[in-house]
Amino acid sequence: MGEAAAKLYYTAEEYLMFEELAKNKSEFYNGEIFAMSGTSGNHSIICFNLNRHIGEAIDNKNCTGFDSNMKLNIAQANSFVYPDMMVVCGDIDFLKNRTDIITNPILIIEVLSPSTQAFDRSKKFEYYRSVASMREYVLVSQEEPMIEVFFRQTEKIWLYSAVKGIEERVVLQTIEHELALKDVYRKVDWNQPAL
Repeated sequence: MGEAAAKLYYTAEEYLMFEELAKNKSEFYNGEIFAMSGTSGNHSIICFNLNRHIGEAIDNKNCTGFDSNMKLNIAQANSFVYPDMMVVCGDIDFLKNRTDIITNPILIIEVLSPSTQAFDRSKKFEYYRSVASMREYVLVSQEEPMIEVFFRQTEKIWLYSAVKGIEERVVLQTIEHELALKDVYRKVDWNQPAL
């Protein structure tokens, strides 16, 4: 047996420098850099549908939506991530001297993948909870029509709700919008395997 490779740790500044030069996106968690994997067709369709319908919902509000190309800085966790979707209401707080990293979303949405859903539900949600502005965390299944919502009640208490079924609707309290699951899952191929 060969020796295990030494684990490499980087500073946030090194990560940001690498990320500017990289061809593919990576996320940064407290010194470690993880390459982001590709997505399935269904994942991409769901993200597109969410961007379209939530974009329309916030059109006449003082809110701005961001797709998965915008980084989020989670200062308390010394991390930089690319959520599938974020919404900021009011002023957008960018990380100092940057326009590609925000710090103050009120709503974060992740479309679950089999390879990342355990992390999205546990450690990543723990990191997101440390973002002071964050009020709502939404998990969207790509294996069945189901959306789970965590809404912040107090600093430590989150209210959980879930809806399941293509004819159901979910309320996103942060943007005061009712979202139909049939709109989120429009054109999804349920026979396609999730990645």
